[in-house]
Parts: sequence; structure tokens; C-alpha cells
Amino acid sequence: MTLTLLLLAGLAFLALGGELLVRGAVGMSQVLRISPLLAGLTIVGFGTSTPELATSIQAAFAGSPAIALGNVIGSNIANILLILGVSAIILPLVVRPEAFRRDALALTVSTVLCMIAVLLGTIGLAMGLLLIAALIAYVTWAYLSERGEGDAEGERHVAELADTMPKTHSIWLLALMIAGGLAAAIFGARLLVDGAVQLASAAGLSEAVIGLTIVAIGTSLPELIACLIAVWKRHPEVALGNVIGSNIYNVLGILGITALIHPLDVPAEIARFDIWVLAGVTVLLLIQLRSAWRITRTEGGVLLALFAGYTVFLLTR
Repeated sequence: MTLTLLLLAGLAFLALGGELLVRGAVGMSQVLRISPLLAGLTIVGFGTSTPELATSIQAAFAGSPAIALGNVIGSNIANILLILGVSAIILPLVVRPEAFRRDALALTVSTVLCMIAVLLGTIGLAMGLLLIAALIAYVTWAYLSERGEGDAEGERHVAELADTMPKTHSIWLLALMIAGGLAAAIFGARLLVDGAVQLASAAGLSEAVIGLTIVAIGTSLPELIACLIAVWKRHPEVALGNVIGSNIYNVLGILGITALIHPLDVPAEIARFDIWVLAGVTVLLLIQLRSAWRITRTEGGVLLALFAGYTVFLLTR
């Protein structure tokens, strides 16, 4: 299998696995009568981050921590600049402030924790436990507050669930979708990491750069698909919620679980530059939302231009 086919096959299996897993798990939550709010908070959030999780764990075990960490940081950057940029160009993202106040705070906290983890130099067991504890606290806080008040943030999470609802209610078919999704994601992650390591060697690029670009963009495909579906259905709050939720889960869940399984040594180039890019684009997003609670087509174009400039810089530095 050529290098290009290896990468494309890995991305395809990751996208397929993530989609099957989300739809199967959402359908199973309905069969088991799990609260739509809880399912929206947990299953959809974790499900769309399955490619990042499978890829980061595979990269860590393969001795490529730069790909594992670059995948998380690069995915979060791509979510804001690329996915929100494309979504806003298609449909300006006008949202209600009350639907994002808590999640905006959680995004800020998760980004700060990510910066601390990276600047420590090694992300090990203690930091992994802290990130997982923060994720559990966030989900618990969100569920209790939304269940009690029925607020706008809860409505958005339920809407996210509705966009991923499968047509079947057969428990065996749903179980098969979940198992198949996991298998496809794991297999795709192995292909993608192998291809990324080979590409870095052949092109003379660092594994960190490959992780921040090709791997990160590839594993963000489920979020891109979910946002395009939401925009097509004219649900701008769902599109924005997908990105904010994914970025929270990527740091607290994906990075936390990966660090629990295998410690990650932070590449110097990521600590010097890329983590600050993530902090900068996160602040930019929060300022955009806080100023008018909308992202216009022009602002979407600016986000895309920033992503293009960042990618070119990575490939030439």
C-alpha cells in the first residue's frame, strides 16, 4: 500500500468508525431510555472525538508522542479556524448568549489546563488524572444545571443528539454499529499513524508538524461533518456547540486518557509556538462571541485565512 493510500485509508476508516459509533451509541441510549440531555452531553461529545482518541493512543504506544499531542492541539486549532470558518461562510453563526456561558467557561479552563500540561514538559499520570477529573466535574455540572433548569444550553445538547439519531431501533444492529465503529476507528488510527510517521520521514518534516496538520485535520472530519449538517439544517448553535464541546473533550478526555495510558514527552516546538497559537485562537473565538454573539461570513473568511497562514508556516518552518 502506497503512502498516500495508507493515509487516505486511515482517514476513511476513522471517519466511518466515528460516525458508526456515534449513531450506534445514540440509538442505544434511546433503547435503554437514557436521558437525551445526558446522551447529548456524553455520547455525542465523546463519539465525535473517537478518531482523536484512537489516533493519540496509537501514536503514544508507537513511540510518537509528538503526533499524539500534535493531534489534540492541531485538532482544536482546526476546529476553531477551519471548521467554524467554513461553517460561518456557509451560514453566519448567530447564537444566544445563554446557550454558551457555561461551556465558554469550560473551554477557557480546559485550554489553560492544556497550556499548563504542555509547559510542564511531560504529561504523565498526575496530569492525566487531573484532566479526567475536570471532565467528570464539567459533565456533572452541566447535567445537573440543565436538568434542573431546562435552560438554553440543555436545549442545544438535545438538538445535537437529534442530528445524530439513527433510523433503526434494533438493539443487535445498534450493538453491531458500535462494535464496527470501534474496530474501524482503531484500524484507521493504526493506518494513519503509520502513514504519518512514514510521511514525516520521507518529507523531512517533524512528527509534530505532521500531527498538527494532516493528522489533526483528518481526525477533525467528524466535527466538520457534524457542523455542516447543523448548518444545512440551520442550527448555528449546534454547529458552534460541536466545536466548543469537541475542544473541551479533546483536552480533558483525549489528552487525559492518553496520558493515563502512556506518558507524553512534549516536543519543544509545540511548547514554544503551537500551544500559544491554540491559546490565541481560543481567545479570539471568545472575543468574537462576547462582542456580538455571532460569527459573520467576513469573520469566517478571516478564520480560514488564519488557518491557511498557520498551516503554511508549519510546513515551512
